[in-house]
Amino acid sequence: MDKQQTKLQIFNDTKIRTAWNGDEEEWYFSVVDVVAVLTDSDYQSARKYWKVLKGRLSTEGSQLVTNCYQLKMESPNDGKYYSTDVLSTKGILRLVQSIPSPKAEPFKMWLAQVGSERLDEIADPEKGINRSLAYYRAKGYSEEWINQRLKAIETRKKLTDEWKDRGINEGKEYAILTNEMTEAWSGMTVGEYKDYKGIHKENLRDNMTDLELIINMLAEATTTRISQNEQPEGLEANKQVARKGGTAAKRARENVEEAIGESIISPLNASDKKQLNTSKKK
Repeated sequence: MDKQQTKLQIFNDTKIRTAWNGDEEEWYFSVVDVVAVLTDSDYQSARKYWKVLKGRLSTEGSQLVTNCYQLKMESPNDGKYYSTDVLSTKGILRLVQSIPSPKAEPFKMWLAQVGSERLDEIADPEKGINRSLAYYRAKGYSEEWINQRLKAIETRKKLTDEWKDRGINEGKEYAILTNEMTEAWSGMTVGEYKDYKGIHKENLRDNMTDLELIINMLAEATTTRISQNEQPEGLEANKQVARKGGTAAKRARENVEEAIGESIISPLNASDKKQLNTSKKK
């Protein structure tokens, strides 16, 4: 996951490690921390409990395990960062149902409170826009680039909503389709593109120039429209659609590159945020 903002949340004086994913506008919670709260146990006991529960759920083919991701989080024991199982708010609610606990209901209420900001944004999207504005301004991006990035976020949301309608699972399958589309228009996988820009865990789109964002938006918007028209079923059919959308954007990219006499695909990254806005190029 990209663009994470990690922090501690407090439930009944107990610390729960969380990460905010800006692209998804979703909180992710440390599973072990939540298990510790629900089972009223210490960290090591909670780890053992989750290991057993995870094995049982995996055997049962539970989506809960499928939707479990890993993020680097600071250990409460030694302060070092380790890969930690995390779940979204929806996943945590399912986890609560799997663990008999007298704390289940108050924990659900706490979870709703933590997520209230997100619910407010769903009811009033302007709040989400304002928070994104504040986030990018604080990072030092130019106003012109920020405006383009917000448009890109809206375009991405429409695409992921379409994928969701097509039965595509969030997380790994979204990443697979994004990779297909990105490689089709840029000639590089997401990983290769990041290497080219000299970044690793950072969000690729947060390191794109405005022209790169525009071509990527074109790929996403085209993929969305093709998907709406063809209504593909299954991952393989959606991969074909993603490649079609990306290929259409590639043709546009090549036409623009011919007109401006240089490649749109840039090694620039957010370490020099002013340079990401090509309209200010000197």
